[in-house]
Amino acid sequence: QIISGEHGLDGAGIYNGSSDLQLERMNVYFNEASGNKYVPRAVLVDLEPGTMDAVRAGPFGQLFRPDNFVFGQS
Repeated sequence: QIISGEHGLDGAGIYNGSSDLQLERMNVYFNEASGNKYVPRAVLVDLEPGTMDAVRAGPFGQLFRPDNFVFGQS
């Protein structure tokens, strides 16, 4: 949430900032997807799918790409 806010992004990954510097440095943590939406450059890994569900249900859950969630099952 903090990094998204510092870069002018809302919970859906839409840029709402007003600084050219924010846009210049956006690619440090985010990739631009279709429709001017930004997604985190992250892979989330856990052994249980429950933690991934908690992230998806959170306020910034829409921000992550579904194929960047990796979990194992026993």
